Amino acid sequence: MKSMTGYGRGEYAAKGVQIVIELNTVNRKQAEVALGMPSELESMEPELRDMILASVSRGRVNGRVTLRHSGATRSAVGVVNEEQARAYRRELARLAKLLKMPDDLSLDTLLRLPGVLESSESVMDSKAYRAPVKRALTQALETLQAMRGKEGANLKRDLIKRLVGLKRIAKRVAKRAPAVLKQHRKRLIERLNNANVETPGVDDERMLREMVYYTDRMDITEELTRLESHFSQLEQCLSVTQPVGRKLDFLAQEMFREINTIGSKANDAVISAEVVTLKTELEKIREQVQNVE
Repeated sequence: MKSMTGYGRGEYAAKGVQIVIELNTVNRKQAEVALGMPSELESMEPELRDMILASVSRGRVNGRVTLRHSGATRSAVGVVNEEQARAYRRELARLAKLLKMPDDLSLDTLLRLPGVLESSESVMDSKAYRAPVKRALTQALETLQAMRGKEGANLKRDLIKRLVGLKRIAKRVAKRAPAVLKQHRKRLIERLNNANVETPGVDDERMLREMVYYTDRMDITEELTRLESHFSQLEQCLSVTQPVGRKLDFLAQEMFREINTIGSKANDAVISAEVVTLKTELEKIREQVQNVE
């Protein structure tokens, strides 16, 4: 089990360039990737995104890729994009004529326009960076997953503890359920006596119909059985290594539904109190599940 939150960093130096990749992840229902990259590596973004999604199945990944050049590469001369410069010159001359303004574009101004002056490092083939960048990303993903795994282990321990508590409370509810029917029969007879109505015998058809109706309406056996099944599935999820966050989220919703139904059907103060405790513990589980990949 892994948490959805974590941080990872990887770096690799090659050909006078140090590549640093930092990743941090936060909770999301689906997998999302947002990468900040230098222009030299923009063509690699789809490939890096696929690598991340192959490693992270749930959560938002915010990544930053940085190129740190050595002094030697920084001294590289600039390269003029002549085609871009001519295009700027034509359009600016046309605009000056249209607006009846002086055409006094200086060379210094032209060189400052986007895309006209490029450093030699920016025109390098991104293929030269591909292997180093992938090595740095692999390292960043490994450290990220190590941190997510460590936090996930803490989440697992907490979920196991709370699941044990839910099972204990559910057993108390199951043990209490048969007594509820007996109490209802006793209360029914007391009401009849208080109303000076002849108390029917045990085999009286009216009494039997009333008890059958009450039993059907108040029976929580089915809900307790399904709840026990959800407990077992949740326990199984905690023993596997693949991502289980979505399944845990679904199971938590189903458990809440069963517990809510038990509370509405039981009509018993003791069981109602136990249901409140069940909901409180389950809410803590639901909060933790939101952090699981």
